[in-house]
Amino acid sequence: MSKVCEICGKAPQAGRSISHSHRVTNRMFRPNIQKVTVVEKNGTVHKKNVCTKCMKAGKVTRA
Repeated sequence: MSKVCEICGKAPQAGRSISHSHRVTNRMFRPNIQKVTVVEKNGTVHKKNVCTKCMKAGKVTRA
C-alpha cells in the first residue's frame, strides 16, 4: 500500500527520536493512511489511499 495520501499529498517525513540522555536515533513519522472507497464529484466510485486527517476534515465523501 502506498504511504502517500492521494488527497493532500501527505507522505512520510524523516525525523529523530531523542532519549532522556539525549541519544539520537533516526526515525520516520508516517501518516495514518487508509484505503477508502470514495465517491468522486462526477458520481464514479474509486478506492483511494487517504489520510485520516482528510477523512475527518470532510475532504472526501465515502461510499
